[in-house]
Amino acid sequence: MTDSDWNPVLLGFPGTRQAVSPAFDDHHPPDAALIGDCVHCGFCLPACPTYSLWGEEMDSPRGRIYQMKEALEGEPLDESMVRSFDQCLGCMACVTACPSGVQYGKLIDATRPQIERRYRRPWMDRLYRGLIYRLFPYPRRLRLVRGPLRVYQASRLGSLLARTGLLAKLPAPLQAMESLAPRLGPAPRLPERISATGERRAVVGLLAGCVQGSFFPDVNAATTRILAAEGCDVVVPRRQGCCGALSAHGGREEQALDFARKTIETFERAGVDAVIVNAAGCGSNLKEYGHQLRDDPDWAARAEALAAKVRDISEFLAELGPVAERHPLPISIAYQDACHLAHAQGIRSQPRSLLSAIPGVEIRELPDPGMCCGSAGTYNMLQPEAARELGERKAAAVLETGAQLMVTANPGCWMQVATTLARMGHRIPVAHTAQVLDATIHGTSADQLLNTAINGPGTAIPRLTR
Repeated sequence: MTDSDWNPVLLGFPGTRQAVSPAFDDHHPPDAALIGDCVHCGFCLPACPTYSLWGEEMDSPRGRIYQMKEALEGEPLDESMVRSFDQCLGCMACVTACPSGVQYGKLIDATRPQIERRYRRPWMDRLYRGLIYRLFPYPRRLRLVRGPLRVYQASRLGSLLARTGLLAKLPAPLQAMESLAPRLGPAPRLPERISATGERRAVVGLLAGCVQGSFFPDVNAATTRILAAEGCDVVVPRRQGCCGALSAHGGREEQALDFARKTIETFERAGVDAVIVNAAGCGSNLKEYGHQLRDDPDWAARAEALAAKVRDISEFLAELGPVAERHPLPISIAYQDACHLAHAQGIRSQPRSLLSAIPGVEIRELPDPGMCCGSAGTYNMLQPEAARELGERKAAAVLETGAQLMVTANPGCWMQVATTLARMGHRIPVAHTAQVLDATIHGTSADQLLNTAINGPGTAIPRLTR
């Protein structure tokens, strides 16, 4: 479709509406110049998860950009418009697909805070979102949840609730939250500093993360062991908190900026050469600190400086180059691209190169690897029906590879796909890229890795002695 063919009314949009109040205020609305970069070519359509689900123009990237343009011109922020923006996963697959270089990420990230300021949601929606954003970005609160959740899982109460039908009576978002909780084991306490093995090549800091640190602590432990084996001193700051990713992606601007400032202070004090992240959404967010704090004269330069140090674990290891021996690991892997790694950060080849360099590893590519699994931060809790369908598509793609192990680089993707596979009657081991690299460096057998991966986070964690 050419620009001259673009007719929003014929494509399913309502005609011009009388504006009751402008949708956006003057604080960082979507940039009209960035909106103007979209030529409505349609290359984004097959890449967009929601367009692939429903085939509705309003639920495509160019459709949402058109609605941003309407809002800038004074249209009201109504329920239909909000629903369309809420249903966007923010996966950035459209950015990868766009031949015009439209910066959709900056546009949707500017739109979400406007919604949170300008639109009053129904009270149940406000209550549920408040619960999410008062819990998940706070590691201490998540750690308090671990104990009761482990008891709940050990008691098999969930199975009883499912059999009696009580679980199905919960609101869909709460059902999604219950089903997504990973199986928990003991959580190791990482030392604040771990010394390099052999000659020191770098001093790095580890972002422990909120969900990653609380529900997937073995991934952080594996990450520190890899870095130490590759010649890095690893600093794990004790008092670090959330990086602000969930808040930023949810439009909670002030909360996100507060978390960003605290994270900058934390890693400035640590005095590290690089900040290592093993959760794709967190890494993507940290790399945007300069843009997020651009208006703050006290923080703008500091934010840019920290953002320049941020590296995904696979990105950093590819830059550093290996020194630790890789032991054979005969195993077939279905590598699942996390959207905020592949699309938002452009990191695709590095994890594949690291995994394929392991003796015995065979990587099997998923069909349509760029399509989102439906996790997308809090999306699978806020939009459970769409997330469920996308999760089933991704799970089917994993099964189609016939691989022994699924590997990903994001805790949300892990929970989403593993939960979906289990619901479909398939228990397939799932692991983080760092766990596979840890296994080959430390001589873990393929059977041991698969056993740990299928039993869930925290079930077989070697102790750190240093």
